Amino acid sequence: MSLRPVRAAQDAELSPELLVQIHGLMLKGRVLEERLIQMYKQGDGYFWIGGPGEEAFNVPLGMLIQKGRGPQYDYCHFHYRQSATLLAMGADPIDSLRMMKNTATDPYTGGRNFVGHYSIREWNVVPVSSPIEVQYPMAPGTAMAQKRAGGRGITIVTGGDAGTAEGDFASCLIWSSRPANPLPVLICVTNNKWGISTNWQGQHGEKRVSDRGKAFGIESKTIDGNDPEVSYREIAAAMEYVRSERKPFLLEAVLSRLYGHSSASGANRVNDEADCLVGFEKRLEERGLLTRAQMDELRAQFSAELQAAHRRVKEEPQPEGKTIFDHVFSDKNLLAHGGAGSAGDGRSPKGGA
Repeated sequence: MSLRPVRAAQDAELSPELLVQIHGLMLKGRVLEERLIQMYKQGDGYFWIGGPGEEAFNVPLGMLIQKGRGPQYDYCHFHYRQSATLLAMGADPIDSLRMMKNTATDPYTGGRNFVGHYSIREWNVVPVSSPIEVQYPMAPGTAMAQKRAGGRGITIVTGGDAGTAEGDFASCLIWSSRPANPLPVLICVTNNKWGISTNWQGQHGEKRVSDRGKAFGIESKTIDGNDPEVSYREIAAAMEYVRSERKPFLLEAVLSRLYGHSSASGANRVNDEADCLVGFEKRLEERGLLTRAQMDELRAQFSAELQAAHRRVKEEPQPEGKTIFDHVFSDKNLLAHGGAGSAGDGRSPKGGA
């Protein structure tokens, strides 16, 4: 049985300028992941996990997030395949290299966590955790605060299809959809059809992960996550529903996994998966928006920039042994001090890891 995503209902075309912007971010996200894999294979990192193949969904998601700090802005409970989303939000790619190298200059974790484990207090990006799907039951908490505060801020949570087998995912559906207090949560499932080395077909009784939202009365949809135009329109529509109705929405994006689960499986290129970037570039070329030469030149530019960033990061220091207990416990009552101890006071990385 094959999974056949429901296409977007909207037919409105995105502007040429927006399409070119989406392409640039998708390409930069792909080149970043390729550089991170190269760093791992060269010994400049202990482990790699990321999202090459998911850029067509992750980039539009990042572009549409209303970033900021506090309940009036979007809270982001991400998983570890979200590098392209952070780039689209405005993150500097060199900081991803620092996290791979575990340098003391890593602004997300201070050199203390795996690549892709972002944490940015100023943008409401909640620290990414390695155990799968623990972010799902956390999402209703920030959504409760946002509903009480009023406004249009929403909570966004992302994860993979395999992790929906965890009770944490069911907890998110339950707590987001209670009729007495529905919550403004956009629940995203990026279905790459694999759980490490196990194919989804032998694990899921439902035809689509989005079907699971029906039992809870949650508006739900499955889309082609390999199409950035579909992704942009559908994410925008889902976000607007959650912002205005203050109710949850379950959005499943069917997409590809191009380099395996992680470096644990070799991080080698998979050739029998659809490549969202290749398909999008072909479409842009056919429409006369970009030439093959322009796209190749842009890739070469991004590759050169990240190669230079890699050389720079190689010279940056590792954390000193005496800092081993930094960022483990807070030495201030953050609630009593109004969030003191965040980035900028010289004591913690961006996210207060």
